[in-house]
Amino acid sequence: MRTLILLALAGLGAQLVDGSLGMAYGVTSTTLLLAVGTNPAAASATVHLAEIGTTLVSGASHWRFGNVDWKVVAKIGVPGAVGAFAGATVLSGLSTAVAEPAMALILLTLGLYLLGRFTFVGFSSQNLGKPLRKRFLSPLGLVAGFVDATGGGGWGPVGTPAILASGRLEPRKVIGSIDTSEFLVSVAASIGFLAGLGSEGIDLAWAGALLVGGVIAAPIAAWLVRHVPPRVLGSAVGGIIVITNTRTLLGSDWIGAGGSVSWAVYVVLYAAWAAALAYSIREHRRNSARERQEARTGSGAESETAGAGTGGGAAKEGAPSA
Repeated sequence: MRTLILLALAGLGAQLVDGSLGMAYGVTSTTLLLAVGTNPAAASATVHLAEIGTTLVSGASHWRFGNVDWKVVAKIGVPGAVGAFAGATVLSGLSTAVAEPAMALILLTLGLYLLGRFTFVGFSSQNLGKPLRKRFLSPLGLVAGFVDATGGGGWGPVGTPAILASGRLEPRKVIGSIDTSEFLVSVAASIGFLAGLGSEGIDLAWAGALLVGGVIAAPIAAWLVRHVPPRVLGSAVGGIIVITNTRTLLGSDWIGAGGSVSWAVYVVLYAAWAAALAYSIREHRRNSARERQEARTGSGAESETAGAGTGGGAAKEGAPSA
């Protein structure tokens, strides 16, 4: 019972992050399941089964708040489903000894990307409003779907930053569209895992616990997407994923690092993560202060212009009477 409660809380936290950032539910949940010793394929299958429900509720919530571009959902969701089914089939055929470090490496890469992306890079609005082409979204969906199934997560970490980087869709609609299209990916991946694994190793109670937590958090996250600073949250989640999957790799047959080496790596990683969080918080505050200053300056300039116009008018009206 304690495990189920912890999984429900983890699902709630992961969905709050995913619904606010458009990523990290699968990566976070799969990392947790791997940490407690779940088979990699079964972990990914369990998470994707839970995501069928969480993505459905999340998509509906984002749609209600006007965060969804349905053209983007169609163009990226269908190829994403194809890639997810293929990825699930590949992962189902790998042995645990090979799959666990391989999945940890994929998750570590995604975590590093998350950490770097949200710590050092802001959002660009230069191309906002330009159409997103199918020739861009279809390959992106295919790759993101495959990575999502084989890595236990990756639809958001691959898809969201790529679309955000284009600057053609406002952030809230990027997040809402990615979360909504992930329903198709989750269904396809689950079908692939069930075809390859059957119900072997898949804990339906664990999937249900993750689902309950995610369903509770989904509407809250859809509302929070306009209020939570993505930069700080992304740095925090990226750091957790990097540290957890580094631990898996260090203890695997691929590396087999000793205790002293592992502790040295952890010290460096925790220090780097703390620095990244501090930098993200500082930059978020600095950018917010600059935006407020620019807003005040703009308002002051408009007031002065309006005042000058009124004063000039008064002088002109006074001239003839003189």
